[in-house]
Amino acid sequence: MTGLAVFLGILGYFWTPYSTTAMSAAEKFTAPSMHHIFGTDNFGRDIFSRVMQGLGTTLVISTSVVLFSTVAGVLLGAFTGYFGGILDEILMRITDAVNGFPSILLTLVIISLLGKGRQNVIIALGIVFIPSFVRIVRGEFLRLRDADYIKRARLMGVSRLRILFVHILPNIFSVLLVSVMIGFNNAILAESGMSYLGIGVQAPDASLGMMLSDAQGYLQTAPWYALFPGLAIVWVVLGFSLLGEGIRKWDGSMSTSTAPPASPTAESSALAVRWASPPRSSTPGDPWASASCAATSTSSTATARPGNFRIFPG
Repeated sequence: MTGLAVFLGILGYFWTPYSTTAMSAAEKFTAPSMHHIFGTDNFGRDIFSRVMQGLGTTLVISTSVVLFSTVAGVLLGAFTGYFGGILDEILMRITDAVNGFPSILLTLVIISLLGKGRQNVIIALGIVFIPSFVRIVRGEFLRLRDADYIKRARLMGVSRLRILFVHILPNIFSVLLVSVMIGFNNAILAESGMSYLGIGVQAPDASLGMMLSDAQGYLQTAPWYALFPGLAIVWVVLGFSLLGEGIRKWDGSMSTSTAPPASPTAESSALAVRWASPPRSSTPGDPWASASCAATSTSSTATARPGNFRIFPG
C-alpha cells in the first residue's frame, strides 16, 4: 500500500495521464468514468492526474522537511547529549520555548515572515520539527555515553567524533527510524494543512490540501472532487504509520531474539534460595547458615549479568 502510493507520487511528479493545468469547459464536473477515473474538477481538469502530482509534491516536501530536521536534530542532539554542559542547557531551554508554541501557529508566523511558496514551507516546517528530533537523539546519547563499550573506546584513544558517529549513532538507528516515520506522517499532514490554508503550494501546481480547499464549495454537486484527494492523504499517512509500526515491532523482536538466554545456574540458585531455610546463627560449622549464604551469593552473582535491552519512545 505504501509502495504504491510512493510509486504514484514519484510517477506523478514527472508524468500524468492528462495535463494538470489544461482546462476544458465542456468536461467541467464530469463524474468518474473510464476516461476520467476520478472525475474532473470545476475547471475540467483530470482529478486523478492532479492527485498523482499532488502526491509527488507532498512526498517531495515531506521528505525535504524530514531530511532537514533529522540532520539538524542528530547533530545538535549528539553533541549536547554526549558533551552536556552549558551548551546543552541553553539548547534545551530553546527547544522548550519552541515546543511551548503550537506547531501550526509557529509555522504560520515563520511563513508570514518568509512568504508563501514551497521552499518557505520546507524551511518553516523543518525549523518546527527540529526540537523533537533533538530531544530523541539527545536522550539516546545520554543513555549510551556511559556504556562499557564507549568507556573502552575512550581508553583506547578513539576520537570523539568517531565515538559519536561510528560507535553510538548506529545503535540508535532503530529508534531514529521510527521517529522519522512519525515525523514523515506529521510533515504530510502539516504540508496539506498549509496548502489548505492557501500559504503552501501555490497554483497552478497541484497539492492535495489545496484541492480539498477548492472542493469544499462543491461537496453537494461534485463530491468526488473532495473525496479522492482526501482518501489519498489518508492512504499515504496510514501506509507510513503501519510501516513505522512494523519496523518498531521487527526491531523489538530482533532485540528479544538476540538477548542472552537465562542461565540455568541462576534458575537453580533462585530455587535454592527460595526453598532454603532461614539462616540461623552464624556460628562456625553451621551447615544451614553456610549453605543459605552460598546460595544467596551464587544467585546474586549469576543474576547480575547485563542483558540486551532497547528503549523505544512511548
